[in-house]
Amino acid sequence: MIHSSSLFDYFYTRIAKKPLQTEKKVKYSRLIAGTMTWGLWGKQLQKHEMIDLIYHCLEQNITTFDHADIYGGYTTESDFGKAFVESNVQRDNIQLISKCGIQYLSDTRTNTVKHYDYSKSYIIWSVEESLKHLKTQYLDLLLLHRPSPLMQPNEIAEAISELKTRGLIRDFGVSNFTPSQVNLLSKSVDISVNQIEFSLTQHTAMHNGLLDHMMTNMITPMAWSPLGCVFREDTEQTRRIHSQLGELLDKYNATEDQLLLAWILKHPSQIHPVIGTTNKQRISNAMDATDIHLELEDWFKILVACQGHKVP
Repeated sequence: MIHSSSLFDYFYTRIAKKPLQTEKKVKYSRLIAGTMTWGLWGKQLQKHEMIDLIYHCLEQNITTFDHADIYGGYTTESDFGKAFVESNVQRDNIQLISKCGIQYLSDTRTNTVKHYDYSKSYIIWSVEESLKHLKTQYLDLLLLHRPSPLMQPNEIAEAISELKTRGLIRDFGVSNFTPSQVNLLSKSVDISVNQIEFSLTQHTAMHNGLLDHMMTNMITPMAWSPLGCVFREDTEQTRRIHSQLGELLDKYNATEDQLLLAWILKHPSQIHPVIGTTNKQRISNAMDATDIHLELEDWFKILVACQGHKVP
């Protein structure tokens, strides 16, 4: 016969103390430094300027750097790698992300059309090239840059398995994948990240199930172009947004770009914005946004300003 106290201990140990869900360990900085515009596709920073920018990011606790093999026409990884080596920054103090799969039209390639290649041999070769260019022995995260209609999940899984076994990558994820595409691929290989376009002006991921899917499957969302078109376009929508943000600046002692980032950071999926600026002050401002906690109604006021109508 089991005494009531024993039953209590049993249920407390087996049920009450059992976590409902195991949380993933945070492996990346809250904001991520996007490097797309560091090289030929943007500011064309010199090596000493890249070193200086790496130091500044680290001073702001931005330790994760987002790359893709195609950036700068397959040149930016190499430029960053040369700067990283001379920076004397310890490899364990940063996280390097890269993406592969897009076969881009470039002087360095013989491609005749932009396309995607997710063959096992190409994925492995591409990672080896990225490691050589970045002057590192491993990537903290490899992403498939965009989904291909011809991708074979089992072949991709074989490539990722080999790369992990060889210690060339630590984690694997995707970029710009829909929930169904993630489901298709995750049958064969674990997916830890999905990097998507997300901002106040491009927030469809909140309504089409994409962020819900990531939360359900414990996939970390990363957001490229987190400021959206707010500062790039002058439209009725962006004017409404500027007006609403202007009403909140004094309340939060913040700038408009900080409020846009704070709006993203409030989402419960724990989105990691990938910021693309190379301006030191803007980088510092962006990191300060992590300390801004928008009140519930203010978050919805900003959303309503974007949509131009009240929520349903």
